[in-house]
Amino acid sequence: MDKDEKIRLLEEENDALKNEVTTLKLQLDKYLLKNKNYYESHKEEHKKRVSDYQQRTKYITNITKEKKQQYARQAYLNKKEKLKKDCINENV
Repeated sequence: MDKDEKIRLLEEENDALKNEVTTLKLQLDKYLLKNKNYYESHKEEHKKRVSDYQQRTKYITNITKEKKQQYARQAYLNKKEKLKKDCINENV
């Protein structure tokens, strides 16, 4: 293969990839626009669904600093215990 042929093949491949990128961008734009329009038109329904879920699961929006520390401490202890169990299992 000489240089001209290699260049021609690379240019063809480059053009094919550019075409693929443009088609994928168009598909993505259509998908995003469709979803955006859906959520804009059903905004109140989604807000209601989220608030119902938060009430049903007793979701706390205002967690105090002490509660965050307590949760972090408990997560740390659980992780530490899990690592100990894994080390014991590996040694056996």
